[in-house]
Amino acid sequence: MAAVFRLSSVCHRGVKPLFYRSTLLGRPLALPLKDQESPYLLSARIHASQNLDAASGSTAASLHWTGERVVSLWLLALLPAGYFHPGAVVDYSLAAALTLHGHWGIGQVLTDYVHGDTKIKMANAGLFLLSTVTFAGLCYFNYNDVGICKAVALLWRK
Repeated sequence: MAAVFRLSSVCHRGVKPLFYRSTLLGRPLALPLKDQESPYLLSARIHASQNLDAASGSTAASLHWTGERVVSLWLLALLPAGYFHPGAVVDYSLAAALTLHGHWGIGQVLTDYVHGDTKIKMANAGLFLLSTVTFAGLCYFNYNDVGICKAVALLWRK
């Protein structure tokens, strides 16, 4: 037979439950019976935590995620463009896209592995300095030398 089990049913009024009654999750479980073809669904309401995204109403994380994907696709489009039509526009676009892509990637590593307010501020300042120097160096290379596309082509020729 089918049974419905709730965590709140095992908690008594005088005992503080492990999971509060409002934090119970709903997941249907399929239990096949030997006598019948179709499974009965068992359900339990269990919610580990409240949904924080719905309460904040901010779309900044979603826009940032979309921006990262756009820059990644932009880089994928610039690689063949740099091979077939090398020029200043592609060189400076590569400089901007590579710097932004690296900045966001290293920023995620810092977010994951650097802890403590002072350390986070120092790491972010170092990241901004590194990104600024990288972009300035690539722009300097594009302006005063052969450019990124022709430099890669020269490396491939040898």
